[in-house]
Amino acid sequence: MSQASYLIEPDDLESLLSNENIVIVDLCKAKQYAQAHIPNAHFVNYTDIVKIDKPVMGLLPDNESFSALLSSLGISKKSLIVAYDDEGGGCAARFVWTLHVFGHETAVVLNGGLHSWANEGHPLSNITPVKPEPSGYALKKTHHHTATRAFIQTHLDDDNVVFLDARSLAEYNGEKLFATKAGHIPGAIHYEWTESMNQANNLRRLPEEDIQQRLDSLGITKDKEVVCYCQSHHRSAYSWLVLKSLGYPSVLGYPGSWSEWGNHPDTPVER
Repeated sequence: MSQASYLIEPDDLESLLSNENIVIVDLCKAKQYAQAHIPNAHFVNYTDIVKIDKPVMGLLPDNESFSALLSSLGISKKSLIVAYDDEGGGCAARFVWTLHVFGHETAVVLNGGLHSWANEGHPLSNITPVKPEPSGYALKKTHHHTATRAFIQTHLDDDNVVFLDARSLAEYNGEKLFATKAGHIPGAIHYEWTESMNQANNLRRLPEEDIQQRLDSLGITKDKEVVCYCQSHHRSAYSWLVLKSLGYPSVLGYPGSWSEWGNHPDTPVER
């Protein structure tokens, strides 16, 4: 396993396929899963790992529903969960971030996801694996790895906290509007989530030194507490994962993200 145990390479995963403690979770689209997936991977619909309270999207699921989902996958305390998708890691990273919030930290993302796996000759299947016996695994969400609106509002002028906006530049600048207000959290630094993806290497994470140099130049440094957000903490979950894989000690995700901030009457906005 590589990158401080937040990412795993396809070769390493293939060598572990017969390990009974490995649970592989596919977060691709259902059509893609039916066509081809990693052998023994269990399909999970992205909408089942988030909660919606319109207009706020991307909230954390409740304890009961998330525990029931993990139980249905046969996941237990000793499971190593490997998540992947076909978009470079956003859905998979959101699942892994959520697992960390709920206290299950043996969870990684397949580096490059289905792209690296399929394009580099690893085996694929269209057989749905046998449904495992429910494990009865029950978890409760913690306050770890998360930032709330209140936390952000009280740290807007804190030099030790930096806000990473993972959305498109048009969203950041307020040219594209997906909430009542347009723009970004005051002082937020724009670093689009796809910037750390290597388009020439099957959507893997770019080399550590390349990303670190870029982040340092932006002022997103390891001595800061970093809060990652996008529209619903889907794209920014990948940003969270990337920073954790680089060894950042304190990285938080903002569930709800701009769908909460941009729709709340009392939040300041910068354009």
